[in-house]
Amino acid sequence: MLPTERDSPTRNDLIRWVVVWLINTIALFSLPYLMSSITISSFGAALVAALVLGLINALIRPALVLLTLPVTVMTLGLFIFVINGLMFWLVSNLVSGFHVAGFWSAVGGALLYSIISWALSTLLLKN
Repeated sequence: MLPTERDSPTRNDLIRWVVVWLINTIALFSLPYLMSSITISSFGAALVAALVLGLINALIRPALVLLTLPVTVMTLGLFIFVINGLMFWLVSNLVSGFHVAGFWSAVGGALLYSIISWALSTLLLKN
């Protein structure tokens, strides 16, 4: 199969990825104002944390969801919150300048992060 013109990312795709990354960074940077158990030292740390969080959610999270599918089904989907919290906590351990106090803070932070980034994406992005 020959690659088509649509297979390669266009300039608009690249701009959209950067805008989504900035939206996620702003959502992450707003969390310390809502939860005292989450700290971010700088906007640069938030940029790196948002990038790492996106990569981990794209690469590791699907495998975890698949491996924990029986538990997720037994808990009627609530175990997804645990997985999201673990991914959020993992990023806080990998990125210096981004700190989450504990597991339940990570679960709450992941939930707030999702809500804020969804709301900002809905308001700022079309399609």
